[in-house]
Amino acid sequence: MNSPIDLFLASSSPRRRELLAQLGIRFTRLPIEIDEAQRPGEVAADYVCRVALDKARAGWASLKDASARPVLGADTAVIAAGEIMGKPRDRAHGLEMLQRLSGRSHQVLSAVALVGRREGVRISSSSVTFRTLSAADREAYWATGEPRDKAGGYAIQGLAAMFITRLEGSYSGVMGLPLHETAELLQEFGINVL
Repeated sequence: MNSPIDLFLASSSPRRRELLAQLGIRFTRLPIEIDEAQRPGEVAADYVCRVALDKARAGWASLKDASARPVLGADTAVIAAGEIMGKPRDRAHGLEMLQRLSGRSHQVLSAVALVGRREGVRISSSSVTFRTLSAADREAYWATGEPRDKAGGYAIQGLAAMFITRLEGSYSGVMGLPLHETAELLQEFGINVL
């Protein structure tokens, strides 16, 4: 017998699964694919909110049962000098991204959306400051494999934590799912977190 679920998760991110489980939420993952390309003139905050909503909407549309639980979608973007950095395409791009973050602060926006019979979205904004990274630091970090599939080319919950001198905002938001905003949204939809 299957245990009841609270929602569906439109994400393949292991970090989002861990964070959602941390709240004690029972969920089933929905495999969805959407176009995550930034639209011309789309500002970063609008972009992450749209992508989070698009993921949740695609998940909701895939469900055949009109009484189904809502679908949660999320998106995170690393913004340096006003530009969304995305994930590194290759080693050279990854090293260039780390160089851009070195010795500077950047912004991380993380949006969470819930779609069911109605829709809701929340956004978290954090500021992350890196210490200056030497070329050897950047090469060694890239060689670990950790930055390859991460927005901005780093994982705050991994080895990159040793590069971060200051964080203002949401640690879980930088990881990929802002738990404060997620809990607020879930409670609005009648899903108990505590």
